Amino acid sequence: MSGEWLSLLTVGILFLLLFTGIPLAFATGLTAVVLTLLTFGPDALYLIPSRMLTLMGNYALIAVPLFVLMGCLLEKAGVVERLFHALHVWSGRLRGGLAIGTLLTSTILAAMVGIIGAEILLLGLVCLPAMLGRKYDKRLALGVICSGGSLGTLLPPSIVLIVYGLVAQVSIGDLFLAAVVPGLLLAGLYFIYVLVICYMKPEMGPLADIAEREMPLMEKVSLGKALVLPLGLIGAVLGSLYTGVATPTETAGIGVLGALVIAGVNGKLSADMLLDVLKQTGNTVAMLTWVFFGASALVGIYTLAGGTSFLQDMITDLPFAPIVIVMVMMLVLIVLGSFVDWIGIVLLTMPIFVPIIKSYGMDPVWFGILFTMNMQISYLTPPFGPAAFYLKAVAPPDVTLGDIFASVVPFVCLQVVGLALVLFFPQLAQWLPAMVGS
Repeated sequence: MSGEWLSLLTVGILFLLLFTGIPLAFATGLTAVVLTLLTFGPDALYLIPSRMLTLMGNYALIAVPLFVLMGCLLEKAGVVERLFHALHVWSGRLRGGLAIGTLLTSTILAAMVGIIGAEILLLGLVCLPAMLGRKYDKRLALGVICSGGSLGTLLPPSIVLIVYGLVAQVSIGDLFLAAVVPGLLLAGLYFIYVLVICYMKPEMGPLADIAEREMPLMEKVSLGKALVLPLGLIGAVLGSLYTGVATPTETAGIGVLGALVIAGVNGKLSADMLLDVLKQTGNTVAMLTWVFFGASALVGIYTLAGGTSFLQDMITDLPFAPIVIVMVMMLVLIVLGSFVDWIGIVLLTMPIFVPIIKSYGMDPVWFGILFTMNMQISYLTPPFGPAAFYLKAVAPPDVTLGDIFASVVPFVCLQVVGLALVLFFPQLAQWLPAMVGS
């Protein structure tokens, strides 16, 4: 079968199955079975379980369930309430100070949790009622939570970065380092936007109550205790990785231990809480594992049939400069992100895109940051936009999905600006890994 027909057949079968409502994991696995039968015959079906066994033997994958467990523990550990109270009091003299406090909370939370759904649910439960209760513009409040919550896609210890590193076979530690500056850049763009819009339209972000603005300095300083444990956990996890003391898998274990300590100090640790956390972790990891299996099987069969080589040759033969090819890849990822979950996208596209990036002499770590920023955009854009659905689950009844999707428009524009900056100024992603490596 020619590469053209193979590719068309693969895409056709996959999207037909997805449109019928079959979950991605089983749609990719079933597509792999059909392709195997059509290209190699029934005797070659053993290739599919062999791909699964190869994937299961990857030791670095242990970091995924451990980081998920850490995130689930922190979700129940009472961190967000204390963080938010301290940060919004400190920023209370600013227009939009409550929104700024929410963004600061989400940035710190993103550096601890790495699970977008949990972060947005927590912010929606804690921060949204506070902003709406103080007459903040509804769309500003919704947009701040969705965009701030999505920072966990990019800031380490991001699960997206871990999976990309495994698929692209690049250093997860380098990816974590490379993501710091772009992640803080995006957070900074959000801060500037909120401050500018609230000073231009003061009714969108009222000042804090007089009691909070005039709180004695020592009381404000004492609120800083809420930051000690979260910042200590971030330092322990990322510090042990960046200094080479621990591997990504070992740092995930350190993160779990730290999350247990925080839950214990906050009085949230109990047998019922641990059982709930283990169930939540098991459900999440089971879903991820099946997607890994299905996509790995599909990519393996497609590659054996010559499809990957065909697409790589077709793309590299285009009469465009490499940077234009990268821009086309970004466009493809943005379109896919509107319809397919990030797990499927990374497993299906990176085996094709990353070798092309390497053939151009470009940095796959830098490309990984571009990919992750793309996936951050996909969390906000309809019709898939999982961030909107997460927030809708805990938002007041009068908040519609239309309100949420409308609220994220300026923040998506800021994400595109951040993506363009990293695309045309690769040093933003490459500077920190180079400095640490030297």
